[in-house]
Amino acid sequence: MIIINNQISVFNSKADSWDQEARRVKLASDVGDAIAKAVSLDSSMDALDFGCGTGLLTLKLQPFVHSIMGVDSSSGMIGVLNEKIKDAEFTNVKTECLDLATGDILDGQYSLIVSSMVFHHIKNIEHLLETLYKALSPGGFICIADLDSEDGQFHDSNDGVFHLGFDRAALRELFFKAGFVGVKAFSAATLTKITSEGQNREFGVFLMVGCKKA
Repeated sequence: MIIINNQISVFNSKADSWDQEARRVKLASDVGDAIAKAVSLDSSMDALDFGCGTGLLTLKLQPFVHSIMGVDSSSGMIGVLNEKIKDAEFTNVKTECLDLATGDILDGQYSLIVSSMVFHHIKNIEHLLETLYKALSPGGFICIADLDSEDGQFHDSNDGVFHLGFDRAALRELFFKAGFVGVKAFSAATLTKITSEGQNREFGVFLMVGCKKA
């Protein structure tokens, strides 16, 4: 996750057990499938997974692209992904521990940028979209998955949560403002979890796809 500083330690502490929740593994698979349906993945693509966590989505896409870079502000999450890369001997997956909140710069140019369940942890969405737009190659695609608008029950604690999901139409306008074209959104997955009030709830996850004009 790319997150504010006082939350990095929280994600670091959860890194080793992150993949043990089946819903997280399923969500990454569902989002990866949705991306593959929305964008024609091919072996010429250099991809970026922004806020990659332990790399569940990164490694879902790895077989279908030329290379993929996993970026996250949690060194614990990156450490788990690095172990996966080492164990599988992947040569086309790289990682970088990067914290935009402390002034780190996102370098490189990518023909595909993906991100899953990260945007609601980002305070300034407009600035992030401008950063990702600059990192996207002309003709490249951006695919962002996140929660539909919800009532604050998705997280056990909303510390470090700046958006209770998103209104698709409003977020789409921010994509256009950043310069993306052909922006569309559709349902990608459904997450079922027990809320802090003990209720079994379903939460919708959308995929928003845009392009940088060639």
